[in-house]
Amino acid sequence: MIKTDICDLLGIEYPVLQGGMAWVSNASLASAVSNAGGLGIIAAMNSNGEQLRSEIQKTREMTAKPFGVNVMLMSPFAEEVASVIAEEKIPVVTTGAGNPSRFIPLWKDAGTKIIPVIPSCALARMVEKRGADAVIAEGSESGGHVGELTTMALVPQVCDAVKIPVIAAGGIADGRGMAAVFMLGAVGIQMGTRFLVARECTIHQNYKNKILAAKDIDTILTGKRLGHPVRCLKKSGVKIITRKGIRYHRFKRGTRIYGNRGAQTRGS
Repeated sequence: MIKTDICDLLGIEYPVLQGGMAWVSNASLASAVSNAGGLGIIAAMNSNGEQLRSEIQKTREMTAKPFGVNVMLMSPFAEEVASVIAEEKIPVVTTGAGNPSRFIPLWKDAGTKIIPVIPSCALARMVEKRGADAVIAEGSESGGHVGELTTMALVPQVCDAVKIPVIAAGGIADGRGMAAVFMLGAVGIQMGTRFLVARECTIHQNYKNKILAAKDIDTILTGKRLGHPVRCLKKSGVKIITRKGIRYHRFKRGTRIYGNRGAQTRGS
């Protein structure tokens, strides 16, 4: 059995965290990962406070082991969610899409361990100074919104930059990936995509089948031109957007599409 400092810090058996994937990481998946000895994580995504509280209660009915909540800091309900996490005394919180500094004192007072997801050494140093207990260094191989640096380049630099534990994420799906990032100085891993195909994951089977059938070249980064790169499966709509450089702007009465042929509007 592999045990590292992160296991003692979070009260888990194995140094494996499940990623907080919006509309995916719910009570069913989080409780299953926690029951198996890792750290299951509920995605707060754009939930309001009471929606999150309901999911926390469901999770507690399904596991007695530690679990966490992932907070998307750009959510309009971030304040509500932060308060619910403190009120419910959630053991661990991970954060993304922003700077968690304003919430750290609140969560510290509640006894919550704080682990921000970071894409750079500068942000890792900053959250360490603010009181983070660990960081998740997430490379561009990860699914969803990604940063610029690859996992193998980012992780060792973050390990050298901070004294708190570093958890690696991005493109890790098995023991070989875990062994590799341990050699780089990480003390744990976070996996997201790997858990999509778990029995306890409630996404549609068609989605799971696409993940299982995907080959090494079947993902693509979109949104780089706009500064918001996202890794996703290559599908027909994604290929069109990527090839034509189309940008979407939502208006009240429709979606304006900008591409090589100028602008047109279609009803939303």
